[in-house]
Amino acid sequence: MQLSKHRKFTQSINFPIVLRVVGWLLMIEAMFMAAPAVVALIYGETMIAIEFAISIAITLITGLAMNRIRPLNKSMRKREGLLLTATVWVFFSIFGMLPFLFSGTVTGVTDGFFETMSGFTTTGASVIRDVENLPRGILFWRSMMQWIGGMGIILFTLAVLPMLNYKGGVSLFNSEVTGITHERMRPRVSQTAKSLWGMYLVFTALLTTLLILGPMDWYDALCHTMSTVSTGGFSTKNNGLHYWHDYYTDGMIMLFMLLCGINFTIIYNVAVRGRFSEFKRSDTLKWYLSIIALGGVVVFARIMYMGFVDEWQFAAVLAWFDTISAITSTGFATYDYEQEGQFIFFFLIVLMFFGGMAGSTAGGAKIDRFVVLLKNVKNEMYKVVHSNAVTSVRLDGKSVPHMIVEKVLAFLSVYVVVMVAVAVVLTLYGMPAFDALFNSLSAISNIGFGYGEMTNGIDKFAMIHPVAKWLLAFEMLVGRLEVFTVLALFSPGFWKKD
Repeated sequence: MQLSKHRKFTQSINFPIVLRVVGWLLMIEAMFMAAPAVVALIYGETMIAIEFAISIAITLITGLAMNRIRPLNKSMRKREGLLLTATVWVFFSIFGMLPFLFSGTVTGVTDGFFETMSGFTTTGASVIRDVENLPRGILFWRSMMQWIGGMGIILFTLAVLPMLNYKGGVSLFNSEVTGITHERMRPRVSQTAKSLWGMYLVFTALLTTLLILGPMDWYDALCHTMSTVSTGGFSTKNNGLHYWHDYYTDGMIMLFMLLCGINFTIIYNVAVRGRFSEFKRSDTLKWYLSIIALGGVVVFARIMYMGFVDEWQFAAVLAWFDTISAITSTGFATYDYEQEGQFIFFFLIVLMFFGGMAGSTAGGAKIDRFVVLLKNVKNEMYKVVHSNAVTSVRLDGKSVPHMIVEKVLAFLSVYVVVMVAVAVVLTLYGMPAFDALFNSLSAISNIGFGYGEMTNGIDKFAMIHPVAKWLLAFEMLVGRLEVFTVLALFSPGFWKKD
């Protein structure tokens, strides 16, 4: 009986193949670290470049050692895909924080891991009080982490490592890409990954060029571009974009925040395939643009009514910039509304919860799910009166399978439960209840806004309890990988032998 029970719970996951692929990924991370090292050399930061070189060596040697593992079974099933997707973000954060630790940018492992996980998950919450005093190489790495995480670590790997496409590529793709369903633009996963990263690179090049035409130099332009297209929000200045106070710069960043909150499949079909009917067909896109339009009107009206600023043109830029920044989870802010009352701040919280469209770089619960939720509620209300009616949820002109509707409802339920549970724990470490709820939502939505005296002052997230930092870092990962990919690892059934 005991033997049978032992066999029932015997691990059946192919750990060697997972570790070997993680080795490949760490070597890729080491390659990415070379870019900020070069930036450090350009600006004469020799010591920083050496510290990056040491970080690269440690990461590369570890990756090579893990890659020497020779698994007897080279197959990668769904469980291996989930495990790899969840753990690689942790590995990237562990090795990605090395430059912060070696340079003294952060005071310990807790702050280093928090800052790095915040970067890779494009959350943008920070424990660094004065970013303007940081070396250029370190600031570049902060922005680059967001750029890597914006489109996805696994997705990049699928684009450059063809070997994964016949070893669980579909499972890896589905585990990391956001959305209700995972529509591929091309027949093969590798082709889809290359197309997505190709568009991402085009957006990066375009916005960098446009920002250089404004008051920014190439360095600030590239750093803010990486933070914008990833909807991450890290800046090279303490007061963010307000440092330049330039309509042109705000307008360009606003435009690309808006674009990167749209499903990249729609953009690809329109820009590459010329399918302009996608705009008309997509219900979610209509909701996304309508919410932004209406949200901007509400914030603009409140700003003008309360007299926060004198010029209506400036008020209009503030209103729509902060509306788009909130709904896309970018986290760039142009005005401290907290000091002027809580209406606008609370309104932006609602937009943060909505999030951008599935298949974009934006965070949040995604508008697609709320559209499905609202249409399902409408059907249920109709059936209260017409009990024998047969209804279905339709999205983009297609009927959504009942299984998908159930998954959406489960996702939103778990999303709220995790957010509230983390908020409750945060209150145990001295954070006021509303502040705790807001900061929990900010973490799981990957937006990075702080609220209250513990996270919205000059100290940012630096002064909260270490346990709270680890908890929020975990919540960032849960939000970036859309809940189930991470939480599935805590299910006993995940580890049971088939």
